[in-house]
Amino acid sequence: MGRKRIAVGVGVAMAALIGVGVYLTLRDNAEPVGIEAAKERIAEAAAPKGSAESRRPEPGVYRYEGSGTESLSTPPLSQGQGPTMPGTVELGDDGCWTFRIDYSTNHWQSWDQCPQGDDVVETGGKAWQRWMIGPTAITNLSDFTCADGAMRLPADPEDAQEWTARCTGTNEAVEGEAVSEGTYRFIGEKKIKVGDATVTAHGFVSERTMSGAQTGTERNEMWFAADTGLQVRNERTAEVRTDTPIGESTYTETGEFHLVSVDPG
Repeated sequence: MGRKRIAVGVGVAMAALIGVGVYLTLRDNAEPVGIEAAKERIAEAAAPKGSAESRRPEPGVYRYEGSGTESLSTPPLSQGQGPTMPGTVELGDDGCWTFRIDYSTNHWQSWDQCPQGDDVVETGGKAWQRWMIGPTAITNLSDFTCADGAMRLPADPEDAQEWTARCTGTNEAVEGEAVSEGTYRFIGEKKIKVGDATVTAHGFVSERTMSGAQTGTERNEMWFAADTGLQVRNERTAEVRTDTPIGESTYTETGEFHLVSVDPG
């Protein structure tokens, strides 16, 4: 999921939980997530411990907007994303922090970041999805951890500079581990208008291949505020294949989100 973007487990193999002959009414019940709902979720968060001397955003819920579609080939399911997508920043210990985006009431994804010297690296994250088959809700959680050096925000990136990343994760719907690995490339700096503010942003392209329990490809173009690391824009595609009791299922996702206000709610 980002790298967004997309890390291990974003391709959810819900078909692995569904037997032959359950093709009931398939419907898209995904709804946008409201800002207030996101605020309630983090209201009881504990105060972080350790150093706060790191590049990270102010905690809170930020307003994002976007659109997207996620689909499974077997069974044939599809649901939308957006248009409102609250983004939540929660501070952790020792300068670490988590960014979570709620694509809809049926799908969220989070990334964990920590300081490493003057840089900020990706350490892992999670993704959760829900699919409706008639009246039945089937949910799934993916959890991944990245090896040391999975760059997120280099202190002084150079033109076309490139790093490698490797993340390993598990998925509740699939046995075994999946590995997501590939390159992370700096594509430049630009000014991006966000409401009444102008943000200096650094852009990166993450291209990864998945192997193991799930196979496929992920591509993300991400722009971060250079001073805080807050995601400003994210465009992503993913295609992930999984063997299931009823045949191979292919998960596809395309989408984008962008920051609407630099001030957290």
